[in-house]
Amino acid sequence: MKLLAISPSLDIRFFTGVLLVMGLSTPGQAEITSLDSGNIDDVLNNAGVALVNFYADWCRFSQMLHPIFEESSNIAREEFPETKQVVFARVDCDQHSDIAQRYRISKYPTLKLFRNGMMMKREYRGQRSVAAIAEFIRQQQVDPVKEMNSMEEVNTLDRSKRNVIAYFEQRDSDNYHTFEKVANILRDDCTFLAAFGAVSEAERFSGDNIIYKPVGESVPDMVYLGSLNNFDLTYAWTQDKCVPLVREITFENGEELTEEGIPFLILFHVREDTESLEKFQHEVARQLISEKGSINFLHADCEKFRHPLLHIQKTPADCPVIAIDSFRHMYVYPDFKDLNIPGKLRQFVLDLHSGKLHREFHHGPDPTDSTPGQEETGGEVASSPPESSFQKLAPSETRYTILSRDRDEL
Repeated sequence: MKLLAISPSLDIRFFTGVLLVMGLSTPGQAEITSLDSGNIDDVLNNAGVALVNFYADWCRFSQMLHPIFEESSNIAREEFPETKQVVFARVDCDQHSDIAQRYRISKYPTLKLFRNGMMMKREYRGQRSVAAIAEFIRQQQVDPVKEMNSMEEVNTLDRSKRNVIAYFEQRDSDNYHTFEKVANILRDDCTFLAAFGAVSEAERFSGDNIIYKPVGESVPDMVYLGSLNNFDLTYAWTQDKCVPLVREITFENGEELTEEGIPFLILFHVREDTESLEKFQHEVARQLISEKGSINFLHADCEKFRHPLLHIQKTPADCPVIAIDSFRHMYVYPDFKDLNIPGKLRQFVLDLHSGKLHREFHHGPDPTDSTPGQEETGGEVASSPPESSFQKLAPSETRYTILSRDRDEL
């Protein structure tokens, strides 16, 4: 795997060096926990918030970050003195390559955020400065749940956002603590609100409860029917509502999505073409819900991704186009018009997982002894199209296939 090194701002590097030399900023005795396979789970699981520096000693950018990270840790310790409230930790990726692989570290240094042992999808991407890192930690400590003082506030919600509203008898309760924990993890994906006591009484006719208000004024509410004491169930339900099954990929969030480490199934469409997007969303939900977690379902603006389209021999005029980006090669779904053929989109994805797409990419269509018109796949019998299940395209040498503007073709 090719590893990248990320440079902090030259100005920040210069001034930090000057301050350290002058003695105006001294790291002091930083409380940074070194993680290894023996302690990592215990440390992270017991930390409200943990910022972990994945580094390599040979990397000069890692070396430059060390004093900045240590001073940031000192500031966090002063502002949040409770030992397990905020933890700064580090992993030597040369010494602990198993941990680096576990968290898919592909560049040094990488700063990952964890909450109660769960790694957040969005790593720290701000300035590599003491002030910026300290402010980032402060923002992580801001309560993600807004308290409602009147039920009238429900009528003024921003319905262009996903809202999760909870009604509790008491703030100091196990039910609320579960909700608060979920809100902390999904704070970037939904807006969380809560009402307590007399304010929420009219909504608690069957006890404490949570409702989800989707985007759109006329879309009906959804009610959580599981146990509020069960974190896993509450989190799974809320995540399903806050994180859409089909997300939009942009040049701004593409690297974050790539770092999730699973391939992309992408619909390229003209932004105004909502009909194709709705059709794609429907078929993904109908055919591929069981594949969630093994492939990311995305859609992209044809105009913005004009250059990547050229690398799969397409232009915006060809949209809508469906393709898989495996981070090694890209494969195009034969014909968007076939999207509603039962099982065909699913077979396209299964062919990726089985290695068939990659194998046929290099060696041509597989010979088959299956019954004509049928193909066995993992215990299932699926309809087989007359042509190969993908179109052979120029592969990519780079991991960020869909995001690359200039690529060498094999």
